[in-house]
Amino acid sequence: MNQRGRSGGPGGRSGGEAVAWGTPAGRWLLAATVLGSGMAFLDSTVVNVALPAIGADLGTGLAGLQWISNSYLLTLSALILLSGALGDRFGRVRVFAVGVAWFALASVLCVVASDTATLIAGRIAQGVGGALLTPGSLAILQVGFREEDRGRAIGAWSGLTGVASAVGPFVGGWLVDAGSWRLIFLLNIPLAVAVLLIAWRHLPESRDPAAPARLDYAGAGAAVVGLAGVTYALISAGEQPFAPGRVLVGGAAGLCALLAFVMVERRSDHPMLPLGVFGSVRFSAVNVMTVLLYGALGPLFFLLVIFLQEAMGYSALAAGAASLPITLLMLLLSGRSGRLAERIGPWIQLTLGPLAVAAGLVLLATAHGGSDYLTGVLPGVLVVGAGLAATVAPLTSTVLASAPLRHAGVASGVNNAVARSAQLIGVAAVPVLAGVTGPRGISGGFAPAMLILAGLSAAAGLLALALLRRERRAAAAARAPRALFCGATSPPLRMPPPERAEPGGGPG
Repeated sequence: MNQRGRSGGPGGRSGGEAVAWGTPAGRWLLAATVLGSGMAFLDSTVVNVALPAIGADLGTGLAGLQWISNSYLLTLSALILLSGALGDRFGRVRVFAVGVAWFALASVLCVVASDTATLIAGRIAQGVGGALLTPGSLAILQVGFREEDRGRAIGAWSGLTGVASAVGPFVGGWLVDAGSWRLIFLLNIPLAVAVLLIAWRHLPESRDPAAPARLDYAGAGAAVVGLAGVTYALISAGEQPFAPGRVLVGGAAGLCALLAFVMVERRSDHPMLPLGVFGSVRFSAVNVMTVLLYGALGPLFFLLVIFLQEAMGYSALAAGAASLPITLLMLLLSGRSGRLAERIGPWIQLTLGPLAVAAGLVLLATAHGGSDYLTGVLPGVLVVGAGLAATVAPLTSTVLASAPLRHAGVASGVNNAVARSAQLIGVAAVPVLAGVTGPRGISGGFAPAMLILAGLSAAAGLLALALLRRERRAAAAARAPRALFCGATSPPLRMPPPERAEPGGGPG
């Protein structure tokens, strides 16, 4: 990795000034972060469509398949917050590159797995690599590009990595039908090699110059145990037969550890997560929106592929191809969405986008085993894709802009941890709530599941609407006429912008 120069500037960037959009340096920066994150996002969805083939080859039942799918998200969501702090401390490009290499080695273990336990171990290791590389990619973009180009860069990153996530079922289905499920893991190796070469030659290092000399090991341990315990309980809640003891013990241990994490962070003089970033109303609210939206998206992609294969009789390839309109819409519109948000502000898109996703989910709820794709599935898929294209770029750029630049790694880690945890919770909880895991199966539980997901997405849009009204009132107050006092005019008091937390914490 290019390590010329010393850390400096607000983002602790080495090797020169922030780069401009459209320059060779900017293209290399975007290519490395998109390929690295896209590799992780692709793997998070590509496995679902291959689960029937994996089960037949390895002779595993439903519980084994659940762990193969969820073990990746388990370690990803539990460790992604630590990765943001590691990047700020040791260098974002360095931690990103370590994550890419780790992910590639874990993929090799998945390729050669001869039994379910080995494959689950490989998936757990993949989650560790994904946790290391994902927040680093966003932090590298946030610090690497000029301020006026960050929205456009993040919009392109969001669109292209969103494409990788959405195209996963299609790629997985094609590889399974064309050869073997092992090819879905082998695909990661050449991608990782390309990313490492670009990072070594073209990415200047950046870090937080104010990062403490010691890491918050106590906080990191509490966060890992807390998230792992909660997600373990939720995964166990979806297994058959139901084991209440494991759910209660795992959930209680996880919640206690999360409470301990908050206490450790409040008292630590070098916290992994500076709680002051949550003093910004915008940062906190956008993370709640992330929980709601990604809590809907995780179960959507998980259940849709299964429904198309088991209820509508699609092949793995056809089931994957059915979601391609989402991919195409995000590819075509996400970059434009990021630029539009720069001009008009993010809140209109953050309101209308999730509401459109909710409308698309309601349309999907009307599909059944005898539905035709063009009339029963495609309309909902198109509306969901349009809503996501409008939402993802401004959501990502807003959460990063709502924290101090020197905490770019922390902000990215928090938002990614929130998103992945929400996906994991959604995948574990929604099938149980909708009756998918019961006697009704996917055919009877699909419609209730889509309506639950529509409610989550609509709640995200309504929260954005409330924030839009709040900021408009604040802007109107700031533009109020000068007040007369004792015959003299004086400007109205101006508070710091509500969307950014001051370095060191406190309300924005």
